[in-house]
Amino acid sequence: MTSEKDISLHDKVLKAFPSADVTEEDLVQNPQFCKLLAQLSEHVDSTGLPKSRRKQLVKAEGDLDCELKKWMRPMITHQLLEEMVQEHVVGKQRCKQTAEDDKFYKTLEQCLLAAKCGVGLQLGDAPCPVLGISAEHLKRAMPSEQDICDMQDRLPKELEKHLKKKANSILGFVQPESEKDSEGLKLKKFNHLPQMLKAERDRIEHLSKENEDLAFKLTRETHNYLNDSLEHMRLLQTLLLENRLKVQTEIDRKKLQYIEAKCRLAVQKIRFQMLEVQLDTYTPSKIATHKKISEHLETDLLASQKEKQDVKNQLDSYEVFGQEFKDLAEEYARLQAEIQAKKLAVQALTNPDAK
Repeated sequence: MTSEKDISLHDKVLKAFPSADVTEEDLVQNPQFCKLLAQLSEHVDSTGLPKSRRKQLVKAEGDLDCELKKWMRPMITHQLLEEMVQEHVVGKQRCKQTAEDDKFYKTLEQCLLAAKCGVGLQLGDAPCPVLGISAEHLKRAMPSEQDICDMQDRLPKELEKHLKKKANSILGFVQPESEKDSEGLKLKKFNHLPQMLKAERDRIEHLSKENEDLAFKLTRETHNYLNDSLEHMRLLQTLLLENRLKVQTEIDRKKLQYIEAKCRLAVQKIRFQMLEVQLDTYTPSKIATHKKISEHLETDLLASQKEKQDVKNQLDSYEVFGQEFKDLAEEYARLQAEIQAKKLAVQALTNPDAK
């Protein structure tokens, strides 16, 4: 019988190692192994990594995250600038833009394209070996210095406007009710937007963890339910078998009576059909004919019996003569056989073609 302490220990082990291919039945059948896993769970995490190493790994991941942010910052800025250019191109199709806006975004697009080509082709002092393009070619394709200076002066303001637009969309997604807030309140919420997103992510992770715990409990309850159902089915099967054995004799007796009655009915039907066949076969005229044939046969039988008796009497009279008559009869039979053989030989000589 499994105690509550053992059940809690099993739960602790299964929760500590969710990815391990271990079931509760394995833990029940191997209690020492279960205790070993319970002790091991105090020193390692769910992935099997020691907790001291886990701290080092968390620190390394934090450092890597910082470096990754530094590395991704210029890429994200470049992507935001490209989005601004694309939105301007799309906006031109909907409404007319000013000449200053067109000039600004055209200069920005040329600078971005030149920077992308420089990075993609890895241009330095030497030209590209495949296309023969050098940094001087890109410099000549760039806008004028004045246009670049004007674009750079306006760029922070436009970038801030674009970032504010994206922040509004994210804030509207996280807090739909914030669309009715004032600009000052929205600005305050912008400053707390990373914390809000982190809190939302933590809430989702917490719900995911709770979902995993509920899934674990559901799996356990399902397992217990299936075991109880199997036990109930075995008990029900035992009860059915016992009741069936009790009533089987009465059922067999009823079946036997039914089969006997059915056999008697079949015999009566066969006899009835036989009588029908006899009635169809032996009509009154056929019966009279059979009587005449029977009388004739009886007369012949009596005559045959009388002839038999006469022959027997003659044989009895012959037996009076004894052994001499028997020898004469055998000699007579032998002579008859020789005469018949000589007749056949003479016939064969006189008519050799005869078969």
